[in-house]
Amino acid sequence: MTLLQTLPRSASTSAMHRTAADAMVAAGPQVWDDMTVEVALSVMTAARTGHLVVCDQDGRYTDLVTRARLTAVRNGSAYTDRVRLRDIADVDGPFTSPLTTVAEAEHAMRHRRLAALPVVDEEGNTLGVLATGQWSE
Repeated sequence: MTLLQTLPRSASTSAMHRTAADAMVAAGPQVWDDMTVEVALSVMTAARTGHLVVCDQDGRYTDLVTRARLTAVRNGSAYTDRVRLRDIADVDGPFTSPLTTVAEAEHAMRHRRLAALPVVDEEGNTLGVLATGQWSE
């Protein structure tokens, strides 16, 4: 996993002082890494969300998967109905600290073209998610 550490770019004054903890929304559905891609897509559809937070057996954050990523895996030539989320995990998947400023997080998300960025504490627990455009005031 990659903790995003960036320098703030120009942003509104309120965004420069607000932290990820101030701006995050509920993480949404959290699933275990042994779930199959097909079941994860079903959960995503039922929850009407575009992403799922993936956790290990201890409940710690390991990845964030999107509908686009799961669909691409399912449509791939190597796909079988036994492919699990841990099999496609982005082990260096980005996340941020609750102390990161909104300006830093926004810059990192734009730079890496992320639609969502998990906010994870020092023990690996997912506290919430930042989504593009949610902190506009």
